[in-house]
Amino acid sequence: MQFVDYVKVMLKAGDGGRGCVSFRREKYVPRGGPNGGDGGRGGHIIIRADNELHTLIDLRYHHEYRAERGGHGKGKNMHGKNGEDLVIPVPLGTVIKDMDSGEVLADLDSEESFYIAVRGGRGGLGNSHFATSVRQTPRFAQPGEPGEEKQFIFELKLLADAGLIGLPNAGKSTLISAISAARPKIADYPFTSLSPNLGVVKHGEFRSFVVADIPGLIEGAHRGAGLGFQFLRHAERTAILLHLIDISVMSDTDPVACFETINRELGLYSPELQGKCRAVAATKIDIADKNRLDSLEQYCKTNAIDFFAISSVTGQGISRLVSYLAEKIEGAKNEKARNQNRQ
Repeated sequence: MQFVDYVKVMLKAGDGGRGCVSFRREKYVPRGGPNGGDGGRGGHIIIRADNELHTLIDLRYHHEYRAERGGHGKGKNMHGKNGEDLVIPVPLGTVIKDMDSGEVLADLDSEESFYIAVRGGRGGLGNSHFATSVRQTPRFAQPGEPGEEKQFIFELKLLADAGLIGLPNAGKSTLISAISAARPKIADYPFTSLSPNLGVVKHGEFRSFVVADIPGLIEGAHRGAGLGFQFLRHAERTAILLHLIDISVMSDTDPVACFETINRELGLYSPELQGKCRAVAATKIDIADKNRLDSLEQYCKTNAIDFFAISSVTGQGISRLVSYLAEKIEGAKNEKARNQNRQ
């Protein structure tokens, strides 16, 4: 399935129904008086989180949604039918923004969370509401109010516990396939992954966490270079970012420069990303260039950055890395829970 994480939509709530102009007409009941019913409310449009969805692809090809209008009032004080609410399901982690101002209106980050995006118009009052002692036969009623109409941006930010980042061909897809059941495309050319991949990593008998493989970044990504910044939003919710750096003999890049390049791009995109808990994993150590490995390890020690040397092919260092990630993620969740309790 194609991965879509950014769409623009126009939502129009239902208009309210008209009030009715009607009079009671029965044999032996002279001057029966007005009995026009009220119009029904227009339908709301509600955005609801659904954990069965993983992409916004359904909204890419359907840019406009309209809810049902309310029914008109009828005689004998009969109320018009309310318009049916329209519920649009979206994946967990969807952020709803106002298209004009860019303001974040809702963040649907929990199961069954919802947001009433546009509200239906109120139904008009029938003429029975306007009868008075001096105006006993009102021949008018209210029209229904129009429903709200707005344009929105829907952004999907994956709910992952750990994010794998690094330059193209750093080994992110290989690692996520080694520690989870995810099977991303793996090849020896840049930008193999064109969308984020999620994998559930089991740790112990009853523990697990979610890892996201963020597609390859390059220098200038915050300005749109390479795959651009379109996938960096998926790193914002993670508890920890793991930098993967290729130190194999087939790579001729400076590993320290690789780390600093990605770290700089994170800061230019969002200072919060640069301040996240981070660790570095030197990949492909089964074919490592020892000088490059030692250089990166020394840099991490100097800057107090947790360092791991791994091979996703042979499995070397993988179990230690998984235990470390599980511990950091659990600690971050406990800290978040404590902060919420204080509030």
